[in-house]
Amino acid sequence: MIIKPKVRGFICTTAHPEGCAAHVQEQIEYIKDQGAIADAPKNVLVIGCSNGYGLASRITAAFGGGANTLGVCFEKPPTERRTASAGYYNTVAFEKAAKAEGLYAESINGDAFSDECKEKAIALLKENMGKVDLIVYSLGAPRRQDPKTGEVYTSVLKPINEGYTAKNLNTDTLTITDITVEPATEEEIASTVKVMGGEDWELWIDALKQADLLADKCNTVAYTYLGEKLTWPIYGHATIGKAKEDLDRAAKAINEQLASVNGKANVSVLKALVTQSSSAIPIMPLYISLVYKVMKEEGTHEGCIEQLYRLFTEGLYTDSPRLDDQNRYRMDNLELRPETQAKIEALWPQVTEENLFELTDYKGYSEEFLKLFGFGWDGIDYEADTDPMVEANFK
Repeated sequence: MIIKPKVRGFICTTAHPEGCAAHVQEQIEYIKDQGAIADAPKNVLVIGCSNGYGLASRITAAFGGGANTLGVCFEKPPTERRTASAGYYNTVAFEKAAKAEGLYAESINGDAFSDECKEKAIALLKENMGKVDLIVYSLGAPRRQDPKTGEVYTSVLKPINEGYTAKNLNTDTLTITDITVEPATEEEIASTVKVMGGEDWELWIDALKQADLLADKCNTVAYTYLGEKLTWPIYGHATIGKAKEDLDRAAKAINEQLASVNGKANVSVLKALVTQSSSAIPIMPLYISLVYKVMKEEGTHEGCIEQLYRLFTEGLYTDSPRLDDQNRYRMDNLELRPETQAKIEALWPQVTEENLFELTDYKGYSEEFLKLFGFGWDGIDYEADTDPMVEANFK
């Protein structure tokens, strides 16, 4: 079939297998160009491994440290009439590249929240890898089924106590209007914490510990975004903020769990980037377009892979990590520089539909969004007949 992007709101419903492979390869080459990472982990479990920061974590561990990796994802396979999801093609491309260099790389395609998925991961680790020295928790699911009760919880993106009105960019129509988000109910807050908080991270670590699969001095890290003044109403004093607080709580609890193996748990705060998750959040497309504009002009812009390389070298595997008072790694330090935020805040009220492409880097935002799904890569003939039926050997 001829595979073209079909965008609906914040999601692209098609993905190009060759373009996704190019996306993975570009990140691999970046990590290789940096040289070997000192004291890097050797057996790594990545929960949420197929896109964005999770994928970049797996690439960094494998090609920066020569790590064996087991990944967990939940991706749609292809059919004769429909492409697979981008994460499916990303994972196939990663496995192929890793195995070509003699690295163990297997992936489970299933519900990471389930007991069944945890049991399958434990069995594979015992059979093929042994104890893990890094566990990355990078899930971005909109809903979760509690493995004990069977109840399904759905997350919402809402402020707390009072509604929030802000400028918003509709990426389908490129219109800029005020958007009002009504405050969340107590039930919605609790559900969001169940989905996006730290409970499942704790369950994974507990399962690995019970199976005696935690190596001495193992690390585990979960990812978050905090933002600054412009994004605080939707990220801070909001349902997501409550979930982030629970992630901090879980990190402290897991640290106590890991004391017996001299391990540690941290949350890592990463910068705002175009990802499938961030595209769905009100105000973020416009804010990220401004972040890209300002940080590219300053020469400080980074993508997922640059952020993860810095996390490994300036956070996880250094004697002097950049930690805040909550024991979180701060990889968002360049985005939050006062001079950078001042420029973004000054531009924010000036942006209109007429000057969108002048005052922001929406062009770069849009290009990065399509690249997530394999579109816009040099050297690929997007008019060519392409077979979507890429074979995977997922567990």
